[in-house]
Amino acid sequence: QVQLVESGGGLVQPGDPLRLSCTAAGLTFCNYNMAWFRQAPGKEREFVASITLSGARTDYAESVKGRFTISRDNAKDTVYLQMSSLKPEDTAVYYCAAGNCYSRGSSHYDAWGQGTQVTVSS
Repeated sequence: QVQLVESGGGLVQPGDPLRLSCTAAGLTFCNYNMAWFRQAPGKEREFVASITLSGARTDYAESVKGRFTISRDNAKDTVYLQMSSLKPEDTAVYYCAAGNCYSRGSSHYDAWGQGTQVTVSS
């Protein structure tokens, strides 16, 4: 059974950093492209960042480019999202996803975590 478990969410102040982690089980992690998506209340789920199998290529939504960094450790079956200069508009539930395609489209990802809440507020 495939499981993706996110952790690291919480309540932070504007400008603070935060690192999310997502650990996979039940799949050969190095064979999957990984991504982070987020969903704010009343909004559609949106792409945040993605990373290829080896980590050689990454892609970011314009809204987070230069502030967020996606990385992976295939030895630990874990993908990370390092977030800096957080803004109130980054408040959302953040989901990691695994898929065979390196894509911004959520439909290309087959496995999803349960999500972790990130709240940015003063």
